[in-house]
Amino acid sequence: MGDVVPFKKPSAQTRNKGKSLCRNGFHKWELLPERPFDVHLGKLVTAWRCVRCGARKTEAR
Repeated sequence: MGDVVPFKKPSAQTRNKGKSLCRNGFHKWELLPERPFDVHLGKLVTAWRCVRCGARKTEAR
């Protein structure tokens, strides 16, 4: 038997679950394992990624 394909369009509530927090600035940041080095600053750079929306931010230490 083949896979069952859902024909019902996902509701707006399920499509946007958890994204309203990110739109209002309440991201759920997760530390990325890579530790890049910024040559211009001469410092290590910490990289963060939001678990819900995938936004990224960096911070020089």
